Amino acid sequence: MSDVRYIAVEGVIGAGKTSLARKLSEKLNARLVLEQFELNPFLEKFYSFPERYAFQTQMFFLVNRYQQLQGLHQESLFAEHTVSDYIFDKDRIFAYLTLSEEELKLYDSLFPMLAKSILVPDLIVFLQSDIDRLMHNIRKRNRSMESPIEKSYIQKLSDAYNDFFFRYDRSNLLIIDTSNIDFVENENDFDNIYNEIFREDRAKVEFYKPEGRSIL
Repeated sequence: MSDVRYIAVEGVIGAGKTSLARKLSEKLNARLVLEQFELNPFLEKFYSFPERYAFQTQMFFLVNRYQQLQGLHQESLFAEHTVSDYIFDKDRIFAYLTLSEEELKLYDSLFPMLAKSILVPDLIVFLQSDIDRLMHNIRKRNRSMESPIEKSYIQKLSDAYNDFFFRYDRSNLLIIDTSNIDFVENENDFDNIYNEIFREDRAKVEFYKPEGRSIL
């Protein structure tokens, strides 16, 4: 996979997307593109009152992600590697999970027009994890806006992600079970993931389950 230049890391809230993206970008000296969730003025309200603020939250993310990613066509010419902690297509996962039928109609009228100009990653690294580990990670990082998040929401989100990537075929996909590893604190875990990403004989879609240990 020596032709992998644009890597996107994906996964449910708490999966470690940003942490892995940062470590990959440092090792590769790559351009780093991080989701700007902290700029969304509706996100904290959404976690407390999801039905009331779902549409505003979703539309802000849609426009912000579009503005952030549309420039990669030109900018990527000046960097050997680009690493992102999200893909544009994942916006639809949240839209279909949170929006009402009427809101979804409006959303679906806009999304295809924006998506057609977005660069598709050479490889998506999808971080899977069991729900208890995801909740542990969310509580451990202790973001105030995430305190209302319930286990049932993470379960629904995890199911939606799994369904989405089961059908995804727009780029190469590496699915990694991270339930029992810690690639942030354990360099051996990170090195194993890095080597798997750049393994020459990987197929278009692969599942990698590292040898782990009890984390919780």
